Amino acid sequence: MRDSLRILFLGDVIGRPGRLAVKRLLPVLKKRYSLDFVVANGENAAGGFGITEDVYAELVGAGIDAITSGNHIWDRKEVLNFIDNADRLLRPFNYPAGSPGTGLRLFTKDDVEIAVLNLCGRAFMDDLDCPFRAVSRCLKALSAQVVLVDMHAETTSEKIAMGWYLDGRVSAVIGTHTHVQTSDARVLPGGTAYITDAGMTGPVDSVIGMKKELVIKRFLTQMPVRFEVATGRLELQGLFLEVDPATGRATHIERIKEEA
Repeated sequence: MRDSLRILFLGDVIGRPGRLAVKRLLPVLKKRYSLDFVVANGENAAGGFGITEDVYAELVGAGIDAITSGNHIWDRKEVLNFIDNADRLLRPFNYPAGSPGTGLRLFTKDDVEIAVLNLCGRAFMDDLDCPFRAVSRCLKALSAQVVLVDMHAETTSEKIAMGWYLDGRVSAVIGTHTHVQTSDARVLPGGTAYITDAGMTGPVDSVIGMKKELVIKRFLTQMPVRFEVATGRLELQGLFLEVDPATGRATHIERIKEEA
């Protein structure tokens, strides 16, 4: 078995600009880090809200192995037509039983089994099943040594709590949803790589990917405003991880922030 599995996780890909940043920089990063596996959160990849089948195919074609999501997964109703057959796309695992799609995907790279698990928090979010109890049930039946968890949540406390809850039980707990990369990336004592938020891949001069003047207008007027994805300078944000495939423990975590 190989000594190290080299993984890239990309923060929320925002619309067409985010997809462009992926296409420009992912080949460079694959070469620089000798990557084995790439995960990206794609719930904002279609116009900033949701994902379509064409956008899903575009991200897969760009070299992404697994696409996680979150509370915006159902924003594009057409997702219901293809999510069950999209073998690299995940919706949060803790949606009620019978929901379309799956929150767990298994992949194999050079005889190493990798599980990707998507969770959604509940604080200031939808009233889903408890993500803590859901992940524990999942892990009891999971044989994969390398387990990557996308914890999609609003509050820092819920994400940090999940990191500690799963320390030593999974390879990484990576926070998503707030689109602002945090500075707390580290390997926890039990060997789980953790960060509160991986950031976003998309337009920098924006409010979490949206045109800033529209978001400011909403705050000033408290009136409904249709948000649009910003343009201009692009950045790819995320994490590079190294995991020992024999133990499932992370050995290295490094924040990535690259201008596209």
